[in-house]
Amino acid sequence: MLIIYILYLVLFVIIGVVGIICMKIKMAGINITDFIRFIAAVNDLDNLYIFSKNNKNMTEKEEMAFIKTAEKMFEAFEKVPSMMWEDEYDKYNEVLEKYKDLRVLRWADANV
Repeated sequence: MLIIYILYLVLFVIIGVVGIICMKIKMAGINITDFIRFIAAVNDLDNLYIFSKNNKNMTEKEEMAFIKTAEKMFEAFEKVPSMMWEDEYDKYNEVLEKYKDLRVLRWADANV
């Protein structure tokens, strides 16, 4: 019986901590789903950064995947304050430059 009470207490504490975190995020003016997407976008940023550094010549399929993932990542980053991701700015800028280069190449290929 004591174990059940301890489990309820632990569950109550966990729910309380999650609730406090959600309240802090809301008080910062950020939607919870946007924050969760931002967390996933930081992971995408790391992957895109490594991919852009390692792969100078991409296939058309890789370029399209890079562009689509980068667009989702940019959208998620736009929805949170920039002070939350100022440590990631250099990576963001590198991925943005690669994205711009790929978009220009795709546009040039489409107009030929």
